[in-house]
Formats: sequence, structure tokens, C-alpha cells
Amino acid sequence: MTKLINGTTRRGALKTLAGAAAGATALPLWARYAQASSSEPIKIGFQQHSTGIGAAYGRWYGRTTEAAVKLINEGGGINGRMIELIAEDDGTDPKRGAEVVEKFATQHNCDVGFGTLFSHVVIGSSPRAGELKLPYFVVSEGHHVASGMLNRYTLQPGITDVKSQVQAMAPYVSENLGKKVTMIFPDFAFGHDHRDFFSAAIEAQGGEVLEKIAIPPTETSFTKYFPQIPRETEVLYHVMVGPAVLTFVKELGEFFGPSSPAIFGFIDSLEAVDIASPGLEFLEGTYFWEGNPRYAQADQTEHDKFFRAAVGVDDNGASVSDPTDVSTYAHMFGCWETLHVIKHGMENSGYQGPGDRAKLIEAVEALSDMPEGRAHPQGAKVFNGKTHQVFGHQYISRVEEGKLVRVHTTSIEDTLYPDEVDYTAQPL
Repeated sequence: MTKLINGTTRRGALKTLAGAAAGATALPLWARYAQASSSEPIKIGFQQHSTGIGAAYGRWYGRTTEAAVKLINEGGGINGRMIELIAEDDGTDPKRGAEVVEKFATQHNCDVGFGTLFSHVVIGSSPRAGELKLPYFVVSEGHHVASGMLNRYTLQPGITDVKSQVQAMAPYVSENLGKKVTMIFPDFAFGHDHRDFFSAAIEAQGGEVLEKIAIPPTETSFTKYFPQIPRETEVLYHVMVGPAVLTFVKELGEFFGPSSPAIFGFIDSLEAVDIASPGLEFLEGTYFWEGNPRYAQADQTEHDKFFRAAVGVDDNGASVSDPTDVSTYAHMFGCWETLHVIKHGMENSGYQGPGDRAKLIEAVEALSDMPEGRAHPQGAKVFNGKTHQVFGHQYISRVEEGKLVRVHTTSIEDTLYPDEVDYTAQPL
């Protein structure tokens, strides 16, 4: 397949560059070098979960990323240079993830790596990025970045982490749904973050977690786990990932029937799944965390309208060309916003090439307030340069007549917690 660069074929782009180079031969050597340098594309290596348990996310992360690149290139690119997106499938696998990062640095000569979602892949890939000194911008949610587990070359400036999310959610759950909670979560790093941080957050509200049920993320049937739910449970807290999420929520409904505890879920359990799917009627009246509301709300902003149109998503959160193709709307905005952070950092640092990677890291670390706008359609954010983690508003929605209606928005202050690392103290 011929790779497209800003709407033209590679062959056409090379012809254009060749013509420009011929005219440049009359310029002084320093001017010719500057022109050639500035005409080289910015190469962004997109680590995509095209296959494996993250494939639904990978598909929509890809569409969002391509839309953001198109917008940035149409606006003149970064420092006058076009973005060239180089996508590699990591299979949602940590080992392959590290191999992809190495390809970006040593074969494709990418300026940065970008886009990883699943936490075990981030944890498996980031050490290699640090060794290669490749700025690695992840669009995950795990607490691995802000915890200090990783390195100075790994940043998460476009999406919030689980610790901040559950800390902001717990007061609402405790005050409105109940204090005796049973948790169901995937048995890997992301799920363990939920287990640990929500347990602490609900206990801080005077509640308790009665049972913690860990399920392998590749599981295809879930009914056998549900008898572990204690009868005295007041709130069932669920977060599930992977291709079997529809089966999970259907079997949950079948198990409880008309009588169930209050249910609070993270939308991960229904990302890329139509809430109107047969068997999901029991979700009416239940609650979900959403990183970005899937359904256009009554007070929808112009920025959300612009973002939906650019990515090709309708007011119900599905593809404008196929209403059955439901997006991962609560997460994919992170790709759009992270690319704009990369652009901002490169422009602030005067980035010219791999020799300026350290300057890029320092420029992003210097960021703080990110106002809501086209670059940040999910809402305003605050970036912590020491921990490499961004903080932003969280949303709680309720299923009403088969749609998700936002009922609560947290403040950014609700999501903040003390620093656990200072990456700026590490050498570059």
C-alpha cells in the first residue's frame, strides 16, 4: 500500500521535493542544509493495538490519530514540517511492544513513539524507549507513569490515570449508591490499579470492599465468577476489557435478573459496544465512569462537535458511516490531545530532529495548564511535569432510556494526589 503524506502519494511527494531541491542548489550551503532539514517530515511512530485484546481500541485510536495528523498538517504541520505517521501493530503484547519501539528508533528513525494503551504493553515497552532515548508518549490510563515505575522518556500528557479517576469517583459512589462494594476487574496491571486505588478511595469515604474478583482479560465466559459476589453487596463495581465485554455484561444481567445491587461500571466494560444491544436492558438506571461522554450531551461544546466531525463520530458515539460501529469515545480523545501536546512541545523547544529529543522532553515537562479547546476537546487539564501525568475532569453518566446521560462532573482538584516521583531529577 502506498503511504500517504499529507494527502499525496509518497512518489508525488518525492517528485515535489526533488523539484524543490533542484532549485535550492543555487543557495549557499548553510541555506540548502536548513531548507533540506526543515522539509523532512516529523516521523511519529504509532504503536497500535491492531490485533489482540486491544484491537477495538486500536481501530479507533488509529482513526483518531489520523484525523489529528490531518488537522495538524493542514494547519502547516509542526515547525513548518509535515507529520508522517508510521504505524506498527504490537498485537497488544508486551514483548512485541518493545520490539515495535526498537523499530521506531532504529529502522524508521522516528522522532517519537506514541499511542500505547494497554498497561502491560506500556510497562513492557517503556524500558526500551528509555534505553534508546526515544520520547514515548503513551495514551494509557494505568498509574505506572505517575508511580515512578517507568523513566523520564515516558510521558502521559493526554489522558488521566486510574488513581485520579477512582479517587474522584469514590465520593459519588459512597454518597449515592452504597458503601459495601464488590469489585470485578481484569487480572493485569490496569485492573490491579482499580483494585488497589478504588479500595483505598472507598475506605476513605467510610466504605469497604467486600470481595475483589480478578478475571483473566482473555476470558470468554464469566458466569462462574459471579457466585463469589457476597449477598450483602450494595454496589457492584465492574471494569472489564477485551473482545468479550458484551458477553460479560450480558451474563451479569442474566445472573442477577430483576434484583441486583446498585451497579457502577467503568465504561471500559462497554467500549465499542452498543448499549442498545439485546440483553443489555438491565443496564437501565446503572452508572458508568466515562473519560469523555459517548453521547453528545445537552450542553455539548463546540469543541466536542468539532472533534466528532473530524474523527467521523455521530451524536451517539458511533461511526457516521456505520451506526453499528461504536467508538471507544471515552479513551480515544487521548490520542488527539497527546498529538497536540507533542506539537506544542516541539514548537516550544524549536525541535529540529532526534538531537533535540531532550529539549522536547524538557519543553513538555514545562507545560502546566491546558485550556479546553479544539486541541483539548475533552476538557481543561493540568499537567504535572514532575510525574509526567495529566489531570482532568471525570464524568459519571447514568443509563437513561438506552443512552448515557451525564449526571456528575468532578473538578480537576478532585483528581489530584501527592507526587510519587520527580522524573525531572533523572538524567536525559
